[in-house]
Amino acid sequence: MAAAVLRSSRVLTNILRRSGATLAGVQERSDRGYADMAFTFASPSTVFYKAAANVKQVDVPSFSGSFGILPNHVPILAVLRPGVITVHEADGNNKKYFVSSGSITVNDDSSVQILAEEACTLDQLDSQAIREGAAKAAQDLLSASSDFAKAEASIALECYDALQRAVDHP
Repeated sequence: MAAAVLRSSRVLTNILRRSGATLAGVQERSDRGYADMAFTFASPSTVFYKAAANVKQVDVPSFSGSFGILPNHVPILAVLRPGVITVHEADGNNKKYFVSSGSITVNDDSSVQILAEEACTLDQLDSQAIREGAAKAAQDLLSASSDFAKAEASIALECYDALQRAVDHP
């Protein structure tokens, strides 16, 4: 057991040496607080957060799976899938937004940008309109005659399904 720990510590030391990092540098980054995550979230029509420092965590739906973003998150680029984004603020408030699609960028400096094609707060969603839209999208999928029309109807149906889940389980 001790030999395995020793080998893994040598591997870590070699990785740090090759990357130019130091254990002190790693320690400095982990000491940062929640206020160091500058969060920006916007759609073409609305800016929900602009470099906000009061955000301690953001939960996002992506095509590679849903995940949470905390300060010091590894840098990443991801694509949003239709679903609910939950923003956990430092004061304990949790705000939820529905997004249709977009991109997520987490930078090395702990800044986070979410750019959504369309986004709204959950209280802006209309259950009846969602049910009607889903029924129409399902009918469009059944009657689609081209691959393009099928893909378009399938995407619409996926979005309506996500909207319905957001309304049913806020």
